[in-house]
Amino acid sequence: MAIPLSYSERDPIPGGCNLEFDLDIDPNIYLEYDFFETTIKFAPANLGYARGTDSPPCDTRTGQDSRWRLQYDVYQYFLPENDLTEEGLLKHLQRMAEVPQVTANAIKVVTLTANDKTSVSFSSLRGQGVIYNVIVWDPVLNTSAAYVPAHTYACSFDAREGNCPSLGRVSTKVFFTLFALLGLFICFFGHRFWKTELFFIGFIFMGFFFYILITRLTPIKYDVRLVLTAIAGSLGGIFLVAAWWRFGILTLCMLCVGLVLGFFVSSVTFFTPLGNLTIFSNDAVFWVTFSCIVVLIPVIFMGCQRILSILTCGFIGSYSVVLAIDSYMYTSLSYIALNVLKRALSPHFRRAFTNVPFQTNDFIILAVWGMLAVSGITLQIRRERGRPCFPPHPYKLWKRERERRVTNILDPSYHIPPLRERLYGRLTQIRELFQKEQPAGERTPLLL
Repeated sequence: MAIPLSYSERDPIPGGCNLEFDLDIDPNIYLEYDFFETTIKFAPANLGYARGTDSPPCDTRTGQDSRWRLQYDVYQYFLPENDLTEEGLLKHLQRMAEVPQVTANAIKVVTLTANDKTSVSFSSLRGQGVIYNVIVWDPVLNTSAAYVPAHTYACSFDAREGNCPSLGRVSTKVFFTLFALLGLFICFFGHRFWKTELFFIGFIFMGFFFYILITRLTPIKYDVRLVLTAIAGSLGGIFLVAAWWRFGILTLCMLCVGLVLGFFVSSVTFFTPLGNLTIFSNDAVFWVTFSCIVVLIPVIFMGCQRILSILTCGFIGSYSVVLAIDSYMYTSLSYIALNVLKRALSPHFRRAFTNVPFQTNDFIILAVWGMLAVSGITLQIRRERGRPCFPPHPYKLWKRERERRVTNILDPSYHIPPLRERLYGRLTQIRELFQKEQPAGERTPLLL
């Protein structure tokens, strides 16, 4: 598709001061992407000049009569979600070709001056079509011109697995489907089944940090990492349940529950436009602010621990369904968690803008998520009304019951053999099934 555009001698020339790419005047936008970020680069523009005259020098002067007065507005345009057709791409590219169309349809992300590096990074949105363009503006003459738009889906159409039409790997679908089933149970019954909730929290806690650790330190393939993460998360859940059963320290368990909810609240906070503020491109500022929000949630709710537990079950359990949906079809809501994971895994992600589209699919999934969360929280609050806030210490109950059985000979359980003897007796019975029957002795009748 070719779109001819006419400019006057007052308009700036996109790519007119190119010193990096192949063409003498290069108005193209060069795009690179990986799993974490998408980076666009472009050549600096020059001032306009009449046909047949020499172009203004690029780097001999830096005053207001040179190209250093030019400014660059970077725009981002999202294609409709799950639309991977060429017809759709060409249709929307026309809306990003001319200056009036770009300013009317696209989102302005950042404005660069001539002193800034002509490179901008964005969070990669796998399977979501995005078109980028740059408008160069001359503030003295109040004229502008557009570069050639560039687009990406941040995925490969030719890959055998995990390509653009089918983003989710089989391992990802299995993992998050099982995780969503457990999360759905936690959303409606988590506080009632206290040990299951602790397993769920321990799974998230250990699985998240373990995945970051093995991804940064080892070159293991994704499928293997996911399996190891599931194993480590299960061990973390079992450990938290065992710690509650043996020691019964409610404050420690609720601290873990509150930190998971705090992590979620902090992730939602930085999912908003607040996360694109320049101050948070500094890792120290970002992680200190993020950690403060994480710790603040359990501190606020430590006086009403049952409410904290029910809120965590409702929000975290229902969000697991959103992550499962994302493994089958694109949804921007999954980037609430993915943006934080990318920030922890990639040291360069701090410079990326984390804008995402919010379209019809996202509104539907948001409504489903909200309905699940509100329903789960309401149901649990009504069911737990009038009940004890938390179950008693399991180890003390078990110890008290054991002492009662030892001292009370009238209790039928007093006469039950110890566990070791019962296991040995059962093994003996099983062994006898595989032994040949021994001869009973004399087989002929005796003579009287």
